[in-house]
Formats: sequence, C-alpha cells, structure tokens
Amino acid sequence: MMMDYRTKEERVADYLREGIISGVYPRGSRLKQAEIAERLNLSITPVREALKILEAEGYIKRDSYRGASIVPFDAAASEEILQLRLLLEAKLVQGAVEKATSKDIEALRALEKEFEEAFASGDPALARGVNYRLHRKMYDIADMPHTLHFVQILWARYPFDLINMSSGRSDRAIKEHEEILEAICSRDASAAVLAMRKHIESGWEVLKASVAASSLDVASQ
Repeated sequence: MMMDYRTKEERVADYLREGIISGVYPRGSRLKQAEIAERLNLSITPVREALKILEAEGYIKRDSYRGASIVPFDAAASEEILQLRLLLEAKLVQGAVEKATSKDIEALRALEKEFEEAFASGDPALARGVNYRLHRKMYDIADMPHTLHFVQILWARYPFDLINMSSGRSDRAIKEHEEILEAICSRDASAAVLAMRKHIESGWEVLKASVAASSLDVASQ
C-alpha cells in the first residue's frame, strides 16, 4: 500500500482540486482562505501555499481586489486538452495495471462502490467528488508523478463540472469504471487503455450533445 507523503499544503490543494472539479466550488467563485482553513481545521499558512500551487496549475487566479477565484474552463482549448488527456491518462492507467497490488485494487473497488452509492443517494456533488478520488487513486498507483502533474494542469482547464452534471452521465460512468477496473484486475494493459479512452471520449460526447441542445433551445426562444 502506498504511503501518503504529501505535505499539508499538497493535501489542501488536492481537497480544493476535488471541490473545483466536482462543482462544489463553482467556476468564477471566490476561495476564502480563512473559511477553508476553518473547514479543514488548519492554519492559514498551508491554505495560502495550496492556493499558490493551484494558481501555478491554472485552477485559480488571484488579484489584489477579489483575492483567489476559480477560472472558467477554456472552451477554445478543450479539444486540444481532450487529445492530451487521452495520451497522458492512457499512460497512467497502463502504469496502474503494471503496479497495482491486491490492496490497491481493493481500494479502487471500494471507491467505485462509494461512487455508486453516492449516485444512488441522489447526491451528485458527492458522486462527482468520489469520482475525482477514484481517478486520482488510480493514477497515484501508477507512480508517475510528473505525468500526473501535467494531467492535473489539464484537468484545471477541462469542463468536468458541466460534463458530470449532464443527464445520464453517472449511469454510463459506472459501467465505464467497471470496464476499467476489470481490465486492471485482469492485468490487461491494452484493455485498460481502451476502456479509459472510451471513458474520456464518452464524457466529451456528452458535453458536445449538451452544448448542442442548449444552442437549439436558445435559438428557438
């Protein structure tokens, strides 16, 4: 089992990444250091340092008037980001196949069950947060920190919140997760890569369909 050697600021940064990607912290909203520190029972210092990490990765921007706020996703660059995600996350899931222990697989199964339960309970924000932790755990297993770092930068600019709020996405995600986990359990790297690509591309197609439908609704008004 992998030990968690992250510093306090790294753990805070990951907590905030999850909140941003899951939509708990909406894009454009402000992140207040004192509130975050109180919620996590920490001093201001690790929160301030975590915000510096997120600013460098592109999740937030800071100015002297509004403080830290979450940046909108980059619509113009989303297609390019999709292609980079397909490339890098394929490498990470392949690494997970090669390095996952029985305890790692057990942890992934537990997270997938937690995702299904959160979805069934009617708490989409919780389900989106668990989904983030599932992917993060999978990629941590690969033990490719530089690749993961670049993936996290891509995640900052990708519209996860819009994709995961789309109707029917969670149902499909459950099936896609199962395919990925089965491939990891079977030590089938090729199947895992194909399943991950399908998972990422499926979310992208959901987003495009949702945007197209919204455009038609606006045009008909």
